[in-house]
Amino acid sequence: MRSKVEETPDHCAVEFAMELLGGRWKLAILKQLASRTHRFGELRRSLPGVTQRMLTRQLRELEADGLVERTVYREVPPRVEYALTEVGHTLDPLTERLDAWGRWYRDRIQRQPSGLGDSGLGDSGPGDFGPGDSDRPESG
Repeated sequence: MRSKVEETPDHCAVEFAMELLGGRWKLAILKQLASRTHRFGELRRSLPGVTQRMLTRQLRELEADGLVERTVYREVPPRVEYALTEVGHTLDPLTERLDAWGRWYRDRIQRQPSGLGDSGLGDSGPGDFGPGDSDRPESG
């Protein structure tokens, strides 16, 4: 069960954020919705491997947390769209940065001859980029 905001000690802000954003698909959903509104089927197709049940569950949690809004159009057949709320859009820089980091890390591992090896990151980690580091993750 999720903690209430009022019950979360100040030193646990990261843990609280993880409770909101944790889950296999939540950040990927937020990343997809950052660019535009999506219908359920579009989201499902853009996230290979997610089940209908899991996507529904994660969208409901994001909606309950005020990060995603669900709009139901009274049509036949019914049309439902999902979009980020204003609060949800505050996470755009975070999802962009995590996407860039994930791409950087995946590429870095693929270049290692034997996987991660001892440190797996070579001379610099993702937070140690210098001005001329060509391995710096790019957003996108």
